[in-house]
Amino acid sequence: MSAALPVAATGIDTGDTAWMLVATALVLMMTPALGLFYAGLVRSKNTLNTFMMCVAAIAVATITWAAVGYSLAFDGTGDLIGGLGNAFLSGVDFAPREGTTIPELVFMCFQATFCIITVALISGAVVERMRFGAFLVFAALWSVVVYAVLAHWAFGGGWLQEGGTLDFAGGVPVEMGSGFSALAAALVVGARKDYGRQALLPHNALYVLLGAGLLWFGWFGFNGGSGFSTGDPSVLAFTNTLLCPAATLVVWFALDLMRGRKVTAIGAATAIVVGCVAITPAGGFIAPGWAMALGALAALPSYGIIVYRTRTRVDETLDVLAAHGMAGFFGILFIGFFAQVAWNGAADGLFYGNAAQLGDQALAALAAPIYAFGMTFVLLKLIGLAMPLRCSEHHEGLGMDVTQHGEEAYVTGEGAILITPESGLDVPVPVADPG
Repeated sequence: MSAALPVAATGIDTGDTAWMLVATALVLMMTPALGLFYAGLVRSKNTLNTFMMCVAAIAVATITWAAVGYSLAFDGTGDLIGGLGNAFLSGVDFAPREGTTIPELVFMCFQATFCIITVALISGAVVERMRFGAFLVFAALWSVVVYAVLAHWAFGGGWLQEGGTLDFAGGVPVEMGSGFSALAAALVVGARKDYGRQALLPHNALYVLLGAGLLWFGWFGFNGGSGFSTGDPSVLAFTNTLLCPAATLVVWFALDLMRGRKVTAIGAATAIVVGCVAITPAGGFIAPGWAMALGALAALPSYGIIVYRTRTRVDETLDVLAAHGMAGFFGILFIGFFAQVAWNGAADGLFYGNAAQLGDQALAALAAPIYAFGMTFVLLKLIGLAMPLRCSEHHEGLGMDVTQHGEEAYVTGEGAILITPESGLDVPVPVADPG
């Protein structure tokens, strides 16, 4: 995803194109994998709704990206936003995009999968209480006014990229964009009705582990594909995507043992995500040894935020801020210290004599969270003026699967019964007979 590694493109390279087709499919797979990861973390009565938010992101973000998002992110070289020259995919065809050896159609699809998963990530902050219809509206608007803008800043020719910020695969728009937007969403939508009063535990740790494993698998396309070729940048990022999360896992095991004397499955799954996120901006810019160091160090702030958040009234339910916002923030800054031109061909960091690079990275680490948090906060407030953001307490108690979709993830009987709300004013909701 980094445009800091230009390619002297003279035409289509079939090998590069084949790899990018595979990488695009891998990244798209990450969104259902995220749905599985998230679904295991919620209560059983909200399993389908949680997964459906990720499915909805595929539908909504794909359309908005093709309509205007791609153009706003990658058309032109405006400092703050791109143009509309590629709106509704005008001019996007089989010819290579400038600086690449792959068809622009493939480039567009690859970038679309990034937008899709970023929208899905934010749902983790508002699961178990946000109305599905309100989320669809939010997903459509956020993908344009927040994601497309941040993508343009970081690697679409915007002011951060032009100023020298290095972001290989989306630390600015994907990781910090989702993490700090998730915090804003949690604050606006509010906490679940039972938050702080009873234990709200993950209902299926196997889903969580399987989802995390599939996310790591897909991340090889996420980072490895962001070099847009089969050349050295992609190979380096691919390698670092193996090393960094493995180091995070080891340190997370140690932290779990020190805190609770047990290595937890949920902790292991979270560690995988944190390590993958941390290497996302840095994958093509740091040496493999530094990638392992990044994974080990990134575990500390993310773990700390997860522990601290549970002591607050902020119900940022699935810790998107800790796993994505903080790990992405850490990864962006890490580049400023340990980028190495011998490995990346672009720039050194402070440790190798280039202090200015740390300043460029720090600017991105400041600007992206402010914009993502602020715009998301305002956007949800405006949507809230037009429609309710969250369901009633009664519907929340019944579960989002039944009230939002009329289905259940786990049917224990046959036939159906009708549950009528206590007020008697709402339409009865069909649910499977619990036996």
